[in-house]
Amino acid sequence: MGLLNKIFGSTVPKEEKVLPWIPLNTIAQLNYIAEKSKSKTQVIFKHSTRCGISRMVMNQFIDNYELTEKDLDLYYLDLLSYRDVSNEVGYKFQVMHESPQLLIIKNADVVSHASHGAINTIDLNTFI
Repeated sequence: MGLLNKIFGSTVPKEEKVLPWIPLNTIAQLNYIAEKSKSKTQVIFKHSTRCGISRMVMNQFIDNYELTEKDLDLYYLDLLSYRDVSNEVGYKFQVMHESPQLLIIKNADVVSHASHGAINTIDLNTFI
């Protein structure tokens, strides 16, 4: 049965991992994020809900994520639903838009960012 489960999937559903996402859906939140980053690392994950690559990268990010709310604040931005917020992220933090994209903010500045597969090569522990 092991081989069949690998091919067709297990009948036992995989437990879904839930991250401590904070929805990012207003431009006003960006000032709060910048201010809060002076005392705690802030992370923004920009995701395109229509892009298969974005979904794949986000799933890998979720699978590998091992931090808690104590370590950093993790924001989720649906850039298709909140295009104005996505645009303002680029202006405020001086980072060219890409999707998917991860921004790490400390002391009101982006200290690191990555897009596509490079997102999952960032060690968030180094920014705590």
